[in-house]
Amino acid sequence: MSRIGKLPVIVPTGVTIDLKEGNFLTVKGPKGTLSRRLSPDMNIAQEDGQLVITRPNDLKRFKALHGLTRTLINNMVIGVTEGYVKRLEINGTGYRAAKAGNKLTLNLGYSHPVEMTDPEGVEAVVEGNNKIIISGIDKEKVGQYAANIREKRPPEPYKGKGIKYETEHIRRKAGKAGKK
Repeated sequence: MSRIGKLPVIVPTGVTIDLKEGNFLTVKGPKGTLSRRLSPDMNIAQEDGQLVITRPNDLKRFKALHGLTRTLINNMVIGVTEGYVKRLEINGTGYRAAKAGNKLTLNLGYSHPVEMTDPEGVEAVVEGNNKIIISGIDKEKVGQYAANIREKRPPEPYKGKGIKYETEHIRRKAGKAGKK
């Protein structure tokens, strides 16, 4: 039995779950609404304030889908109640970020500024010149947008310049060795 899949998803008050034919799930909460089509092979049942996910048999494919389905539903419930946040830091001389409307402008040492548009349902906020806070209700979109921003100038190991996650630790390398 999947250790994650067998745990029920607790539905907090203020959250409504609508399960349609073909495992099309809609979760509505105080922060918004999320919809997703889940695998039709999984059995999803709503029982007294919680969702229970079961699988038809113990084939390897169904074992993998069991935990995945439960986690996707749980992420949707957390998203509409609390939301998700990713924090990025920009390190480097002259590297900075600015926000105008839904456009994020990054100066990262290239000959031109890098402009990015916030995806629908995701908001980026710039704190100071070197901190970017990305928030939204869809965990997948928030994480992907943060990864796309980081991809524009990943941190390098010698001076630590680039865009990194706030909790990320950059393993530093020693510089060039001197001549003898």
